Amino acid sequence: MKLFIKNIDRDINEMQLEGLFTPFGEVVSTKIVYDKITWESKGFGFVEMEKKTDAYKAIDALNGKEIKGRPLSVEIAIDKPR
Repeated sequence: MKLFIKNIDRDINEMQLEGLFTPFGEVVSTKIVYDKITWESKGFGFVEMEKKTDAYKAIDALNGKEIKGRPLSVEIAIDKPR
């Protein structure tokens, strides 16, 4: 299940983001979105977890949790139509 993560501190990298989610289950992939020109983090990204139950545990635990002074927003990612 893919999760959409908002309000990520710009100093957090993908490995650190993955580390926040691994206590709740197997992380399949992690992606932080970066600006194409400056390569600075845009402050949001995606984490894909192997099991839905683990993803829901992560949402319950991390949504609203302050990381580096910023409350994370963690929700189920919605695929946009192509």
